[in-house]
Amino acid sequence: MDQNDKLKILLAEDETAMRTYLERALTKAGYAVVTVDRGTEAVPLLEKEHFDLLLSDIVMPEMDGIELAQRCAEVSPTTKVMFITGFAAVTLRASKEQPAAKVLSKPFHLRDLVLEVERVFEEKLEANFQR
Repeated sequence: MDQNDKLKILLAEDETAMRTYLERALTKAGYAVVTVDRGTEAVPLLEKEHFDLLLSDIVMPEMDGIELAQRCAEVSPTTKVMFITGFAAVTLRASKEQPAAKVLSKPFHLRDLVLEVERVFEEKLEANFQR
């Protein structure tokens, strides 16, 4: 599979260590990953290129992940959304405001993250196949 065939993930995470950790795991799992450290940096990327998945922390400065997901739905409606968070109350808000989005609570094992991402893409492939 060459670079162009890889599924593209836009990762928005404000913690440098977590961003590096997630990027490494997803790249190793075979995905093309672009990272940003805030939602406001993600929006222009979503407007100009296609991503298969937006993987976003919920609690970030400037623009939180839920707001980012809402902008993503406007500018790139085919992009799937998955949230990562360390806050249980925020998980409830995300589930209510973005019911189609998966929410993964920290701490999680990298294997769990990769499995959840694979599940999101399997659902997307099945939906495309059924058309």
